[in-house]
Amino acid sequence: MTGDENIEKHDVYTAMRGHSLLETPLANKGVAFSERERLELGLLGLLPNGVASLHKQLDWAYAAYQRQVTQVDKHIFLRNLQDNNEALFYRLVYTHIVDMAPIIYTPVIGAICQDFSHHFRRPRGLFISYPDRERIGEILDNWPHDDVQVVVATDGERVLGLGDQGVGGMGIAIGKLALYTLCGGIHPATTLPILLDVGTDNQQLLEDPFYLGWRHERVRGDEYDAFLDAFVQALFKRFPKTLLQWEDFAKANARPLLERYRKQHCSFNDDIQGTAAVALAGLIAAVKTSNTRLSDQQIVIVGAGSAGVGIADLVVRAMREEGLSEQEAVDRIWVFNSKGLVNVSQTGLDDTVMRYNKGSEILEKYGLAADSPNLLQSVVASVHPTALIGVSGQPGIFSEGIVREMTKNVARPIIFPLSNPTSHSEADPEDLMLWTQGRALIGTGSPYPVVKYAGKEIPITQCNNSLVFPGLGLGIVSAKSCCVDTDMLVAAARALAAMSPAANGEGYELLPGLDASRNVAKLIAIAVGKAAQAEGRAPESSPEDLERRISANMWFPEYPRVHSMMAP
Repeated sequence: MTGDENIEKHDVYTAMRGHSLLETPLANKGVAFSERERLELGLLGLLPNGVASLHKQLDWAYAAYQRQVTQVDKHIFLRNLQDNNEALFYRLVYTHIVDMAPIIYTPVIGAICQDFSHHFRRPRGLFISYPDRERIGEILDNWPHDDVQVVVATDGERVLGLGDQGVGGMGIAIGKLALYTLCGGIHPATTLPILLDVGTDNQQLLEDPFYLGWRHERVRGDEYDAFLDAFVQALFKRFPKTLLQWEDFAKANARPLLERYRKQHCSFNDDIQGTAAVALAGLIAAVKTSNTRLSDQQIVIVGAGSAGVGIADLVVRAMREEGLSEQEAVDRIWVFNSKGLVNVSQTGLDDTVMRYNKGSEILEKYGLAADSPNLLQSVVASVHPTALIGVSGQPGIFSEGIVREMTKNVARPIIFPLSNPTSHSEADPEDLMLWTQGRALIGTGSPYPVVKYAGKEIPITQCNNSLVFPGLGLGIVSAKSCCVDTDMLVAAARALAAMSPAANGEGYELLPGLDASRNVAKLIAIAVGKAAQAEGRAPESSPEDLERRISANMWFPEYPRVHSMMAP
């Protein structure tokens, strides 16, 4: 056996033997089990004679990955590897993270969620269905690991820009937790994906003979609230120290759930707060690149859902840190919903959106008619916004006319088409570069190829939540924070922006790439931990002790030397 001397760094002891060991993804090393381990652990004859190091297995796995024809095929290959040998899976994806992160998460995960029941091979995580609502505690007790640090829970109603995917939402929870491990070093044994199956209103799924979810229209109202409350209470009784991430809930439920439980338990919503933090980081980096201040910007946000309002709220908080009053900051945010600009004439707005409505005086000041069919272009022409942010799921809404109009008045227009997957993006980066004569500062939700313009190759920044939530989670877990508050999110955004290549004169990208994700996560975790302590949300410690705990919590995929607990 060769090549393992620099890989095997610690010893573990197990009571598992034989097939049970090979069928446990967190313990399995496959043909990397040494001759001594095979004899001691009852593996003799269960594996081929040859022994291969992790390095050899990585070469084999990457070659097999490259033989997969489609992106979906590649995703299925990686998920099968994860279900067989987690250390090998994580080491492979970590080694090729720039290429493979889009395969295990967005944009490919969208297709996987849509076809989840057809691709289903092996269960991962917990499926808590409404008909089992009286047995939620029993279901949670069935989970074999007690030290759960991070839970991602979804009901699958608003998956990316694809809508209701029912039980298919589990693909998102699994993918998010893989990124917690890859980027933030959260040990996979301490993560738990949960699908809250309350039915689906997707008729195509209900009619699919292979659909694996509860075949029932979605439960809503008081029954839904009671089910979610029973889940939350049972979850924190079973895992009192966990961080709960709400994921892909529809607008009607996302913010109410967040507000209901954020002060009771350590929880946050990545669609609202994670998206807001990475968007704010991109904005901070962009304004630094253009030698302006955040508080000087006029910002148009297209999409008044959870993500759009979350971005607006966090930008307002950051502007206030630069000296603006609450109202002054709100006045600089222009929010569009499906009816147009959020303004005083619209009815039925909830309080979170109503905060950003523009009154008749502001409309008159800029010569805007609330019922104009081209109101977005009118706002761009009259207000001269410096930033366009899209979280609408409406492909192409940042049209050539709108972008060229914006460019007339702004030297470095900031344009973030953030909707996922790419088929729902508000604009294509190649078009944006053309329409702005190469001056745009661009951030996208999904990965895009390098854009060639005027003889230059310009990489496109992906404002990927995976740049924020792994470090956020790592900092919360390491600092033992009791909750996730707004100041911690702003701290995460500022820490990420401080690593901007463009703002530091080191390239075009506004935010660092995924190849720097471990370093990014650590620095964000330190900033979040310090903010939690400063706000009295976490026990006080020295900066050195906090950093030591963060480093100790960052698992790296490698093979240990395995010993039998039964051996003499």
